Parts: sequence; structure tokens; C-alpha cells
Amino acid sequence: MTKPKEVTIYDLARKLNVSIATVSRALKDDPVVSKKTKKKIFDLAEEMGYRYNHFARNLREQRTYTIGVIVPRLNSYFMSTVIAGIESVANNEGYTLIISQSSESAGKEVDSAKTMFNNRVDGLLVSLAYETDDLSHFDQFKKKNVPLIFFDRVAEYPDCTSVLIDNRRGAYESTSHLIAQGCKRIVHITATPKRNVYVDRLAGYKQALADHHLPFEEKYILINNLSQEAGNQAAAAILQMNPLPDAVFAANDNVAVGCMLALKKAGIRIPQDIAFAGFNNDPVSTVVEPNLTTINYPGYKMGEMAAASLINHLNGVNSIDATNTILLRSELIIRASSLQTKSDSQ
Repeated sequence: MTKPKEVTIYDLARKLNVSIATVSRALKDDPVVSKKTKKKIFDLAEEMGYRYNHFARNLREQRTYTIGVIVPRLNSYFMSTVIAGIESVANNEGYTLIISQSSESAGKEVDSAKTMFNNRVDGLLVSLAYETDDLSHFDQFKKKNVPLIFFDRVAEYPDCTSVLIDNRRGAYESTSHLIAQGCKRIVHITATPKRNVYVDRLAGYKQALADHHLPFEEKYILINNLSQEAGNQAAAAILQMNPLPDAVFAANDNVAVGCMLALKKAGIRIPQDIAFAGFNNDPVSTVVEPNLTTINYPGYKMGEMAAASLINHLNGVNSIDATNTILLRSELIIRASSLQTKSDSQ
């Protein structure tokens, strides 16, 4: 089966008896061409199945008008809001996205980076996988002067901007809030401390304990993959502790909710027996009963900021080399799961 001949601007010009330059300008929405002529050209282009030749433009301008985005997981509410923010800014500026997920695998991240490079993306936005230690797969971008921005899960890399929140401060505020409720035996559920977000949240938790003269105990650190299922397993570990902890600060809302549900099934009252605080402000935090205290993590804003920084660099407005870190504000949202005020006699 032979492919039909591609419709060109020459075909449109011939059919409408106008110049090729007029068709070209109209398709670029140039104000020089009247609205009436533009409408005729757009209507005929649609009728004849004309497709704009991005490839030819890209060759002329040495740009592809695509931005690569690599994320750890696409099934995360937080990541979906970040991508929505990136897409909003990118589309407004005439860029399309190539999105890939590493599924927390360093190997898949390397493959995704190679695909992005071979697709000649103009810039790359990356949130790193759990497993990633070596960043050499990004060197090919640096050599070609393709700008790179890390967001959320970031790492030290030369001439690279990072967009994130102050995870340490968020964790400090959550833990301090639980301590203010009278809690002294606070479990922290987190992931393997390889990525900055979990290292910083653990540091904030420890700092809050120290500042309130409470001892740090290794037995209260539970490490897993932060899924709801992992929350169920964390609950089983908590129920084996003697005495029981009186609070849980979880590094995300999913694992907090999984843990809460399992503990409630076991007869634990929340917050009376064990208070809870999560992190991210995912929708699940307002569905679970009692509603979950959490840190509001501005994912959409993070996506907008990362995309705007990258595109401003590409357009020569601002260089990302001038800024190493962009810190976004987060806030503690107090809900019923942590309101547990105790007297000193307890």
C-alpha cells in the first residue's frame, strides 16, 4: 500500500492562488496576513491534511523544540502534578515533552537518558531514581551544552540547577509538631537514605529530637519503599515494639496511610494512641480517617519553575549556570491525625 503524497505549502498556495510567502506567514500566525486570508489557508490546510514540517524548521534553527523529562514513577500523584506544571509552561512556549520513567532503576534511567540524547532534546529535566549513584550518563548532555535541571530528587552535578523544597525544614516542623502534642517515642518511616529527599527528611527529624532534648533511637527508623503495602509491614513492626511508639512521622502520605489503616485494624486508636504525620499532601491524606497531618509539597509550582528556568536558559533570558538551587516554600498542614495533646504525667 503506497503512502499518499505529503501536502506542501506549494499545494496550498497553488489552490488558493496566493504566494508561498503568504501561506508560510499565515501558518506562523504572522499579523501581516489578514484574518480572512489566514482562515482560508487554515481551513484548506485542514481539509487537505497539511502537516507542518517541524523537521525542516528544526534543521534551520538547530532546535527540536522538545524537552526530555525523566521521573522515577508516573503513578505518583506528586509526580503527575509536577509534570502538569512542566507541560503548562512548555506548551505555552511552543515546546513538546518526551516523558520517560525510570521505575526507580538506575539502568532504565541510563537508557532513558540515551533515548533523550538521541532524540536531540533541547534540554532535560530529571528527578533521580532510588538506585542512581553514578551520574556519568548525563555527561553527554554537558558535552553538547544541552542544559540539565534536577528537581525534587537532586544531586551535585557541575553547572546544573536543582529545584526542590527544604525537606529538612519540612521534616523538622512535622516532628516538632508531634513533640508539641506530647509525643516522645516517634517512629520515622523512610526510604533507603540515598536520595537527598530522604537524607534531608531524616536529618530534620533528628534535629527536632535533639532540639527538644529527646534521644535519637535507631530502632525507631523503619526503612522500606514507602508504598501503602510497605505501610502495612511497618505497622506490623510497630506492633512488636515495647513500649509502643506514640507517634509516626512518615516520609510520604502513601506509607503513612497504609500504616494507619493496618494499626486501626489492630485496635490502635489514632491519634489517641499513636499520632500521625505524613509528607506531600496527596489526595489520600484527606480521604483517610482521621485526616492526615502532612507537608504541602507544591508539585505543580515545582514543575512550572523547572520548565521556566530551562526555557529561559534556552531563550537566553537567564542562564541556569547562575543559580545552583531554587528552593520552594512548603507548609505544615495540621489535621486530626496528630492532634493528641498529652499531659506530662502520661
